[in-house]
Amino acid sequence: MIKINTQAPDFTLEDNKGGKVSLKDFAGRKVLLSWHPLAWTSVCTDQMRALEANLDRLTALNTVALGLSVDPAASKTAWAHVLSIRETPLLSDFWPHGKLAKELDIFLEEYGFSGRANILIDETGKVVWAKQYALSELPDMEEVLREIAKA
Repeated sequence: MIKINTQAPDFTLEDNKGGKVSLKDFAGRKVLLSWHPLAWTSVCTDQMRALEANLDRLTALNTVALGLSVDPAASKTAWAHVLSIRETPLLSDFWPHGKLAKELDIFLEEYGFSGRANILIDETGKVVWAKQYALSELPDMEEVLREIAKA
């Protein structure tokens, strides 16, 4: 996993709304990269819903949460619609397949998708907190919010 105090790689990825999102779009704000292995699975669903449910708390902490996986953008669009995720951008690291996940050292070659992880980037683009989880483990949103508040 990417090391703390290193500069996060810049990226531009397709989102679930037909647009493109770049890390540089959020200069001056913290960015939470919340990685899930694959859309349409139960733990991933709960993880993305937790981001959406805590949008106001994240905003109060000057933080933008992005949900990421290697799923294609069209799949992320359909999934967001089914989950009623309207505000949280869901980004596709589909092509080149898993490029950003590989740069962050969370891509699981044996499965062809990313691990489950939260990576917090500060206002200057530096990684200030990162945690990887078991594939079946739902990240504790209260822990994530505490870490963001400390950063």
